[in-house]
Amino acid sequence: MVPKYKRVMLKISGEALAGQERFGLDPHTINAISQQIHKCVQLGVQIAIVVGGGNFWRGRSGEGMDRTTADHMGMLATVINALALQDALESRGVPTRVQTAIEMRQIAEPYIRRKAVRHLEKGRIVIFACGTGNPFFSTDTTAALRAAEIDAEIILLAKKVDGVYDSDPKENPNATKFEELSYIDILKQGLGVMDSTATSLCMDNNIPIIVFGLSQPENILKVILGEKIGTLVKEEGKK
Repeated sequence: MVPKYKRVMLKISGEALAGQERFGLDPHTINAISQQIHKCVQLGVQIAIVVGGGNFWRGRSGEGMDRTTADHMGMLATVINALALQDALESRGVPTRVQTAIEMRQIAEPYIRRKAVRHLEKGRIVIFACGTGNPFFSTDTTAALRAAEIDAEIILLAKKVDGVYDSDPKENPNATKFEELSYIDILKQGLGVMDSTATSLCMDNNIPIIVFGLSQPENILKVILGEKIGTLVKEEGKK
């Protein structure tokens, strides 16, 4: 098996780590995801990961709460997920480093771009937690920013839904799935792939995105091997 990509940014939503539950961590799901990531590493793929925190807390969930405080709580939730994923990966013998945008030296490294790249070059997985370290920015924006900083070839956006649809497939059984979209399509149609800041950042740096479902963890390996699943978002007119 020959991977299509050498260095990728894998964005995993917090909800995906909860498995069939809506809250917390599902060990079976985390182990299944870790197993597929391990297979990718064995193929020589350099993998950086950004994790969300929606399985514990979302900044916008803090009704009546100061937005900055609520977002900081969300950042701490991403650290829980990052450590859980690190533990599952290292139990398989995969060297993994967690880097946080907010310093907490007792449990993780602070984010340093050159150090992150060096880890990747040595075959280690790097998990970025705490988002960008700033309120009002999502973990999708973090994935786009870190992907640009580490020169990732593509962003793999692993979600509960298996691609991008013209409407919510949970509410509309006749929703149509897109196989391919441009960044402009995402912005103009307001499709719920990434927030506008993250989409614009990918567009400005020409970083393609593949949105796919994580209900089947083997999709991670399939995407890296070049199989056409999910929805590809790229520059308009580019092959």
